[in-house]
Amino acid sequence: MMIVVAACSQYSSRPGAITFHNVAARYNAYFMAEQDMAEAEFEMKKAYKENYNQLLPILLPMDSVLAQSVKPKLQDAIKKASIVAEKHQNSKWIDNSYILLGKSRLYLGQWADGLEALRYVYANGRDEDDKNNALILLMRAYIEHKDYSNALGVAEYLSQQPLGKASQRDFYLTKAYLHQQNGEYLTSVAILEETFPLLKKSTETARIHFAAAQMYDRLGQYALANRHYKSVNRNKPNYDLGFYSAMNSLQNEVVLNPQRDVSNVGFDKMLRDRKNDDLKDRVYFTMGLLAEHKKHIPEAVSYLQQAAAASKGNMQQKAYTYLQLARIEYESLENFEMSKAYYDSALAILPQEAPEYRLVADRKRALDNFVTQYTVVSTEDSLQRLAKMNPAALDNKIDAIIEAREKKRLEEEEKARKAQIAAQNASLQQGGGNPLVTGGERRFELFDPALVNKGKIDFKRTWGNRPLEDDWRRSSRPMRSLAGNNAPGGADSTGVAQAAAPEPNGLQKGTPQWDQVHALLKKDIPLADTAFAASDRKKEEALYNLGKIYRFDLKESHRAIAAFERVLSEYPKTQYKDEIYYLLFLSNEENTAQKESWKSKLLSEYPTSTYARLVNKTTDTGGTSGNATKEYEAMYKLYADGNYTKALEDIEKNLPSYKGSSMEDKFALLRVFLIGKVRGKEAYGQAITEFMRLYPTSIYLPRLKEMQEFNSLSMGKR
Repeated sequence: MMIVVAACSQYSSRPGAITFHNVAARYNAYFMAEQDMAEAEFEMKKAYKENYNQLLPILLPMDSVLAQSVKPKLQDAIKKASIVAEKHQNSKWIDNSYILLGKSRLYLGQWADGLEALRYVYANGRDEDDKNNALILLMRAYIEHKDYSNALGVAEYLSQQPLGKASQRDFYLTKAYLHQQNGEYLTSVAILEETFPLLKKSTETARIHFAAAQMYDRLGQYALANRHYKSVNRNKPNYDLGFYSAMNSLQNEVVLNPQRDVSNVGFDKMLRDRKNDDLKDRVYFTMGLLAEHKKHIPEAVSYLQQAAAASKGNMQQKAYTYLQLARIEYESLENFEMSKAYYDSALAILPQEAPEYRLVADRKRALDNFVTQYTVVSTEDSLQRLAKMNPAALDNKIDAIIEAREKKRLEEEEKARKAQIAAQNASLQQGGGNPLVTGGERRFELFDPALVNKGKIDFKRTWGNRPLEDDWRRSSRPMRSLAGNNAPGGADSTGVAQAAAPEPNGLQKGTPQWDQVHALLKKDIPLADTAFAASDRKKEEALYNLGKIYRFDLKESHRAIAAFERVLSEYPKTQYKDEIYYLLFLSNEENTAQKESWKSKLLSEYPTSTYARLVNKTTDTGGTSGNATKEYEAMYKLYADGNYTKALEDIEKNLPSYKGSSMEDKFALLRVFLIGKVRGKEAYGQAITEFMRLYPTSIYLPRLKEMQEFNSLSMGKR
C-alpha cells in the first residue's frame, strides 16, 4: 500500500503518477473551476449595461462591483483551482489553474493576489502557451488599472513570441483594447483589422465591429465606419446592437451625402416600427445631432425636445439629451438661462459614475455663477437705457411694456380655455356626459387634463402668474418684481410688477391697478445720480466677474477678451485695470502681437504691481527656477518641522509671484496641505476643490482627488 501511495505522489516524475495527477487535476478540480468561471463570465456579460452614447470597450471591463453578483461562483473557482496547486503539483494543469486563479481574483478586485498568480506562471510555467496566456491576462490587468506603460511593455515582449491561433487572437484584442483606452484609435482599428479574420461569427464579434465603427467615426472615416456597422448585422447581433448600428449607419449616410435629408433617410421607418417604441428617444436624439450638423438649429432643438419627451425610463439617455440641448442653447442660441436649466436637469438624473458627471457638475457650477453675473449686466444695461430717456418717453415705454405683458397674458389664457373646452368635449364623448366618468368609472380630478387646465385658468385669473414659493398668499407680500423675465439684455429686461389680482379682460390704462404697476416699474429705474452710480458699480463688477468666468471656468478666451475690453472701454478708471491687463495678456495665447501689447501696457502703467512681476515670471521662468526651488525647499522645511502657520503665511505671500511657472502647482499643493493643518477640514476641502479648478492638467490631480474623497468620508463621519 505504501508503494502505491509513493508511486502516486504529486512530486513523483514516474509516468503512472503523472498520468494519475493529470486526470485527477483535470476532472476533479480544473474542469469544475473552468465551468464556474464560464458561468460567472456569462452572468456578468448578461448583467453588463452597454452605453451606446459612449465608445464601447473592445473587452468588457473587469468590474469588481459587477462581479459581486457572481462572487460565490468565482470563490468556488478559486477553491477548485487551488486544489490543483495544493495536491497535483506534477500535473500539466498547474499553469492553467494558476491562470484561472489569477483571473478570478482580478474579477473580485483582489489585484495584488491576481497579479502575483499570473507572474508566477510567467516565472515558473512549464508550457510556453500557458506563459503567454498569463502575460496576455496580465496586460489586460494593467490596462484596467490604467498602467499603460507596463501594459505596453508586456505587449512588446509578446509581439516577439510565437503565439498559437487562440493566443494570437486574444493578444490582438487585448492590444487593440490597450490603444483604444489610451485614445490611440488609429492604432487600435489597425490591429482590429488584422484580428477580424481570426474571429468567428458571434454576438461578441458583432460588438467588436461596432466598437471599430465608433472609432472610425471619431477619426472622421465615416465610409469605413459604415462598412463595420454593416458587418454588425452579419454577426448575430442582439436587438439593441443591431438597432444602434443601423441608426449610426443612417447618420453617416447623411454626413457623407449632404443631399440626403434627415427626415427621409430612413429614421421615419425606425420611428414607425413598434419594436422601437422604447428606443424612439435615441432616434430623435440622432436626428437632432444631424440637424445641428447641417446648421438647422431650430430643427435640432425640436428633435432633441422630442427625444426628451419620448424617454421611457432611460434616464441616462435623457441626461445626454439635456446635455446636448444645454450646449446648443449656450453655443448657438446664447440663451444662457435655458442652458443652465438644461444642465440642472441633466445633473439631476446623470449617474455619478458616468464619465461626464464631474465635467457636467463643474460646468453647471460655472454656469450658475455666469448666469447670475450676466443677469446683473443685462438688467443694469436695460435700466440705464430707460434712465437716459426723457420723462415722457419713459412713461410711454413703461405703458408699452405693461400693454405687451397684458396682451401676452390674455392670449395664454384664451389658449388654455380652448384647450380646456377641447378636452372636456373629448371627455364627454368617452364618459357618457360626465367629464369625471370614463367607461362608467369616476376619475380622480388630477388625472383629467380638462379639469387641470380649468384649475390653472381659475388660479391665474384670481392670483396672476405666481412663482412656486412659500407664503405666496400672504396679503402683506409686495407685488413681485418681474425683472429680467424677458430675453437678457433686451430693452424690456427691467423691473415690472404684476398686480396681485389682474382683471379678467386685462389691466386698463388710467385705472389704479395700472398706475400701481407703472409706479413699481418706475421705482426700479436709476433716475437719481446716486442710483445710477450704484447701478454702474454693479455692472462694472459683474462684467469683470464675467470675464474671469469665461477665462478660467468656461475656457473661452475670445469671450473673456471681449468682456475685459468692454470693462476698459466703459470704465477707463476701473479699479481692476492692472489685473485686467494681466488677464488680457494671458487670454491672447494665439495672438502674439496683442499679447505683447498688453504686456507693454501693464509694465509701463503699473511697473511695480504684482501682475507686472507675474508677467516677467511667465515669460522668463528659466532664470527663476533655481530661486523657486530654494524657496520651495525652505517652505517645505517649515512644514516638515511643524511650523505650519509661518509656512502658510510665506506660501500665500509668495505664490502669486510663481503664477505661470512650472512650479506653481507644486507650491499650490503644499498650500493645500498647510491649510489642512492650520484651518481645519472644511477649509481643507475648499482648498482641494480650488486646486482642482485652477490646475486641471496638474500631475498632482489624481492625488488631490484621493484626498478629496478621504476628506469627504471623514467629514461625513464627524
